Amino acid sequence: MKQRDVIVIGGGLAGLTAAIHLAKNGLSVLVFERHAYPKHKVCGEYVSNEVIPYLNSLGVNLNQLPLPQINQLLITTSTGKEINQDLPLGGFGISRYAFDELLYQKAKELKVDFIFEKVKDVVVMEEMYSVSTRNDSFTAKLVLGCFGKRSNLDQHFNRNFINKPAHWVGIKAHYKHPNFPVNKVELHNFDGGYCGLSLTETNYVNVCYLAKYKSFKQYKNIEDFNENVLRKNKHLNRFFNEAELAFDKHLAIAQVSFEKKERVENDMLMLGDTAGLIHPLCGNGMAMAIHSAKLASEEVLAFQKHQSKPILFENYTQKWKMNFESRMKFGNYFQKLFMHQKLTNFGMAIGSKMPFLVEKMIQKTHGKPIECS
Repeated sequence: MKQRDVIVIGGGLAGLTAAIHLAKNGLSVLVFERHAYPKHKVCGEYVSNEVIPYLNSLGVNLNQLPLPQINQLLITTSTGKEINQDLPLGGFGISRYAFDELLYQKAKELKVDFIFEKVKDVVVMEEMYSVSTRNDSFTAKLVLGCFGKRSNLDQHFNRNFINKPAHWVGIKAHYKHPNFPVNKVELHNFDGGYCGLSLTETNYVNVCYLAKYKSFKQYKNIEDFNENVLRKNKHLNRFFNEAELAFDKHLAIAQVSFEKKERVENDMLMLGDTAGLIHPLCGNGMAMAIHSAKLASEEVLAFQKHQSKPILFENYTQKWKMNFESRMKFGNYFQKLFMHQKLTNFGMAIGSKMPFLVEKMIQKTHGKPIECS
């Protein structure tokens, strides 16, 4: 069957969650994903507990994995200052390798179809959409864009952000560590970036950092950058002294952009990172991607009744803004603060004396438990 109710382009967290939600409500769904599961991705692997009620409602059983329960945050500056803070809502650690596979198997259980090929084009017709790969083409009533931070489709559609400079590079690897705290996520500042550490279900520590490309390119490789830049933070230096790389090599992603993105383009709803990227220091991108799938799926199901794309596009855009725009704004603000050493030191001094301000900062970039009907 080449015609579906919905085609989802991209099988990350947003795409898989939307596919599950829509299939669970009786729609025929086809997902295009470039790479077979399971696979690792450059990603901070801490997820806010706000998503648990929603995932439970979809029948996604997180309890089948030994997930670290995280309720503490450690923030440090490159000069060694630190703040320890309770996480009001808390979260859990899970690798993208396991999380994507868990969602993929749930989608397959619900008869979602998958094609592991790159999408070349999407053509909007009067009543349908045509999605083509190198080898074939398929049609659907709606198409959801879930193709991540940066894709060939962003260039194909000439999205506004794609022509602007992207100044960041992301690096990720898992490490073996003898005694990393189970309940803590750590955020360490270094010259030109910041690094997150948290335990995953494998008992490996996910090390994921974002660095200014201008700073990163001065060094011949990742190991050289880690040695000469990250280790200047005494907390990271201690971690690397005690840890052992579990991957064969680090994963990297270049040209990471935090420019504003539109929520609807080429008559497609954009979900997750395709709609907007929050700075990783907020530790909330995975939760937002999952939540965006809920918002989009609910509007798609409503569209099946009122059959009005303008209403669909307007409702989704407004709900996305209502749920995420403020969090994105504060994420950008805190990122700028964290990249300025003097301001960071000043903020840490204030925060250590008035921890309620740090708690307020966390609340500004995290959501409440997602309500499910």
